Amino acid sequence: MLTALFVLGAYLLGSVPFGLLLGLARGVDVRRHGSRNIGATNVGRVVGRGWGYLCLMLDILKGFAPVLVAGFVFVRAPIDAAMLLRWLLVAVAAVLGHLFPVYLRFRGGKGVATTIGVALGIYPYFTVPMVVALVCYAAVRFSTGVVSAGSLTLAVAFPAAFAVYLYLNAEMSLAEFWPLQAVAVVLGLLIVLRHRGNIARLVRGEETTLKEAATSAEDTGGRGSG
Repeated sequence: MLTALFVLGAYLLGSVPFGLLLGLARGVDVRRHGSRNIGATNVGRVVGRGWGYLCLMLDILKGFAPVLVAGFVFVRAPIDAAMLLRWLLVAVAAVLGHLFPVYLRFRGGKGVATTIGVALGIYPYFTVPMVVALVCYAAVRFSTGVVSAGSLTLAVAFPAAFAVYLYLNAEMSLAEFWPLQAVAVVLGLLIVLRHRGNIARLVRGEETTLKEAATSAEDTGGRGSG
């Protein structure tokens, strides 16, 4: 019962559409502008960079907070697979809440920020791999100027970095910690699946760059359609 309550709570918190709420607070429905996504990138493009950063932090926190609390409740030494599964169910529920929010008829964001939050909350197992993935994200995003390319890099780098972390840690074995590797792969796949349209545009060379998005926003008075 306690696990079910945590999973439900994580899903409902993950479903809170902070990007939409911040946009509406400024008189803008972000679902009608820019990429029409409720995530931090579109909020920053449509409403303003500061609001985008605030949305990013809130989307990270709604993944981080329930997972951190669940860790204190469920995780005790010695750790076993069943204990990890309960913890990870909370993490996946928070991400699914953002992807498929009950408040918006299950039409949500792309899950990158909330995935970052849950990974940072599953300390130390996912924290170090996510930091590595974030470095890869930053390198690709700012070298190419394409946010989606960075996000897709993070989606691949995160489970790969965890696999290396698991291999290098003498105190961990795949037989015991397999739920972590499985969920790392699932979270990465969810991000990739939510970026299907971006992948198609990247292949065609039509994906919007940061510079183009900024220019579009300036041309439309801060409510760009790019």
